Amino acid sequence: MNEGKILTFAISALVAFVLVTSSIFTVQENQQVLVMRFGNPKDQIAEPGLHFKLSILDQTRVFEKRILNVDPPAEEVLLADQKRLLVDSFARYKIVDILKFFQTLNTETGAQTRLYTIINSAVRSAMGKSTLQDILSKKRDTLMEDIQETVNVEAKRFGIEVVDVRIVRADLPEQVTQATFDRMRSEREREAQEARAEGEQLSLEIKSKADKERTILLAEAQRDAQTLRGEGDKAAIEIYGKAFNQDPKFYAFYRSLEAYRKSLMNGDTTLLLSPDSDFLKYFKNKLN
Repeated sequence: MNEGKILTFAISALVAFVLVTSSIFTVQENQQVLVMRFGNPKDQIAEPGLHFKLSILDQTRVFEKRILNVDPPAEEVLLADQKRLLVDSFARYKIVDILKFFQTLNTETGAQTRLYTIINSAVRSAMGKSTLQDILSKKRDTLMEDIQETVNVEAKRFGIEVVDVRIVRADLPEQVTQATFDRMRSEREREAQEARAEGEQLSLEIKSKADKERTILLAEAQRDAQTLRGEGDKAAIEIYGKAFNQDPKFYAFYRSLEAYRKSLMNGDTTLLLSPDSDFLKYFKNKLN
């Protein structure tokens, strides 16, 4: 009998221990908990520490208290100036109402999917009213604030607060980038061709000018040479004339000697002349 009581007491103590331990749960600093009873929300707990629930009847759903990140896929946007950009945005949010969050989105995965749509829609709407110059200027900060405000209006319906929205990158689409590159390359090639044409034209002008100056210099040099040659011949004729007038016989003798020298300077020269030739008259006088 005593053993039965002891066994019953032990079982009761074990059941009580299990019930007590299963009724206690801990909430961490970075957590917030929704207590559910028969699938219906019963309590929301955001304070860290030990808390109690009915072990069998209540279940808990844990949600993040920290700021979460959401990175929507890049999307092509048409700007107000009809330019297209491939925009990659980034946002951070936190769950401020876990009951509303649970009822509308249920999980963080569902929240990310819904926020993708909301953020991309807000980005398209805001950028559709802006130009490329606005995005590249200080107006970009105001644009981001407008996008964040628009996103928050929608996000509040899901118990979410978006704390920041940023454009990570805004690039031209690949086809536009390629077309821009091709246009820039064509422009550079056109400028290069114009520079080459101008260089060739300048080269021809320089060569033409140099040829003209060369021709003029050669003509002037020939003219001066002919003038000097004529003046020299004139001076020589005058000198010869004066010398001839001073002593005609000596001049004739000197000229004959010059002729002898030029004719006989080569030792292999052979002259066949008549003894009566005037060329040998000074030799005849010497012989006589």
